[in-house]
Order: sequence, then C-alpha cells, then structure tokens
Amino acid sequence: MSILEVSHIEKHFGETKVLKDISFSLEKGDVVSIIGSSGSGKTTLLRCLNFLETANGGTIRVNGETVFDAASVKSDSDSEIRRKRLHFGLVFQSFNLFPQYTTLQNVMLAKQLLAREQPDFKSRKKEIYNDIEHQARRLLIQMGLADRMTNYPHQLSGGQQQRVAIARALALEPDILCFDEPTSALDPELTGEVLRVIRELADRKTTMIIVTHEMAFARDVASQVIFMDNGYIVEQGDPVQVIEHPREERTRQFLAHYAQK
Repeated sequence: MSILEVSHIEKHFGETKVLKDISFSLEKGDVVSIIGSSGSGKTTLLRCLNFLETANGGTIRVNGETVFDAASVKSDSDSEIRRKRLHFGLVFQSFNLFPQYTTLQNVMLAKQLLAREQPDFKSRKKEIYNDIEHQARRLLIQMGLADRMTNYPHQLSGGQQQRVAIARALALEPDILCFDEPTSALDPELTGEVLRVIRELADRKTTMIIVTHEMAFARDVASQVIFMDNGYIVEQGDPVQVIEHPREERTRQFLAHYAQK
C-alpha cells in the first residue's frame, strides 16, 4: 500500500485554475522532488496537502485513509483538520519561526499545544512536557544546534533557522515531510548546509516531498522527480531520466532555460 495517494487534485482561485488533474503516489521512504517554473502550482499543491488550502476536486489518501475527498461536502472541525494535518510536516522557504520564542521553544510549541487536547493532560502535564522537551533537544542535536537552544531566531543564520524549522516539523512525527523551496532564501554556503541535512534525512528513509530549484540535488537524492508546468504534471519518473533525458519538449525547454542561469 502506498503511504500517499494523490488523485485528480484540482485547485481554482476564482476563474484561475492553478492545479489541474494532479495525481501521484509515494511509498514509505520515497523522496519526490517537484520542479518547475514559478507559478506552475508547486507551492499550492503542498498547501493543499497540508490543508492550508482546500482543493476543488480530487482525493488524498494517507496509509489507506481518505483524508480529503472533494466529492464529500463534509465540513471538518478544527480538531479534525489538525489531526489530518499531522500526516504532513511542512517546512516553509521563509522559516516562519516565532521571534518571541527560543530555538527550543519553537520546536516544542506545536506539540505542547496538541498535548493539551489529551484527556489525561492535567494529571500528567509535567511528564508530558518533559517528554516533549527531551524530544526537541534530541532533534536540535541531530540538526547540529546543540549550542543554540537558548538563542532566538534573530540570533541565528538563515541556515540555522531553517534547521530549526526542520526540527519543528519532525517533532510532530509526520508520515511525510514536505519542503517548499527550503533553500531559496539562503546564500550558496547556507544552501549546502540545509541540503546536507535533507540528504541525511533521505539516508534515514524519511518520506519526503521537496519543491526545489536545485536540479543536481533533485537528481541525486530523489527516488522520483515530477516536473510541473501551468498547473499540470507534464512529466514524472526516474530522476536521471526526467532531468538528463526528458521525454517532453516542455521539460527540455525548462531545463535548458535553467541551465543558462
């Protein structure tokens, strides 16, 4: 069984169709890189997967459970949306850390808020919070930030902030980790720093969807590459085939233009 099945997703903003009949699937441990020009629908797709946008058509299944079906007119409660969102961890391109919280607090916050919904929270609050802090510290050490736990975001480099954002997403133990152009706000040195972390996650068989403009990275790390253009999936398949020997003319045009930059 696929860990993720995306079937015929459509998304419209008014009269503008941003996603058109998007379908793909992932197995556990797969890394899918999504490439394409700005405005092709890549970020909107991630936002639909994370319930930050509501698709107008199609279905999304995770581990065999239908978490979204546009044909159903059901309106989920906030708690149900939060539960479904936990399947996906999203790392934004602009970090989106809370400036008033330390590195450690940023990683702990979401899980602390969710813990309050547990029926035994009041009686086990100290134990639960201690477990959350232990996990957050472990993740920050894994990200190479053992000496930055008490720092605030403004005291960190862009690469360090992005690694905090990755730790925060991992803290919720998602089935699928999603990255929305995680290096676009970084200079080349810091880009390499973040890509090394993502490579390590791939080596650990973390299931990931990565929207990226780093073609060499997409080719080397992904198990599947998807090229999107104008809201459609134009080509998808083996990374070497798609990036080095594309079958579709539009894919060839995009990669030729990218190589000239």
